Amino acid sequence: MLFALGEPVAFAALVGAFLIGLLLRALAIRITARALRLSDRRDPVSPRLREDVDPFGAVAAAVGGMGWGKSISVDEVPRHQGRGRAAAVFAAGPVACVLVSQVLFAAYATLYPGFLLSVLHPSDVLRGFALPLGEQVLLCLAVGLLTFGLLALIPIPPLDGFGILWSAQRRPGPGMQKMRLWFEDKNIGVLVLLVCCFFPFQYPFLLMILDALGVLFLRVWG
Repeated sequence: MLFALGEPVAFAALVGAFLIGLLLRALAIRITARALRLSDRRDPVSPRLREDVDPFGAVAAAVGGMGWGKSISVDEVPRHQGRGRAAAVFAAGPVACVLVSQVLFAAYATLYPGFLLSVLHPSDVLRGFALPLGEQVLLCLAVGLLTFGLLALIPIPPLDGFGILWSAQRRPGPGMQKMRLWFEDKNIGVLVLLVCCFFPFQYPFLLMILDALGVLFLRVWG
């Protein structure tokens, strides 16, 4: 997001998108876990700062353009009632963000018809793209939520995609166990993601990944 400091409106909208992403993720995960009876019904579903915000994810959002929420250990989501249910809990947050982003893209395409979405990449917006006020806010919110959701689906700890991958397996093998040990317990996953946020400085690997994952969503509405 620091790339967008030259466009204060875009910067504010991207910060808002990150915070909304955290909120949507937390609500979707807890509501899904409760609906599937994988959590205590007495547990509140409201967002909680300590449980939902990852400081490293916030740093990644500031430096690399987008970040992630607090990691949920695969041990916290029981698999004995079905692997699909457990995987659905991890998928709920990212999917909710992607779906809301599509609603915003639909609104953008309706209010501001044109060819812009057919040529832009997510990184262009995350870097701060100059547009009229309303158009800029709507586009930044849409792209911000899209990239938040897509990033979370990457299957490495601390991202939700790893929980989906782990839960979907009948019995995680030695390779998955070793990956969990190094990437989750030893925080190598966080280190890899932060490196991707910083290097190369002009066009970090994280932005390359988000462009590759997200460009099709923009083209659909272009």
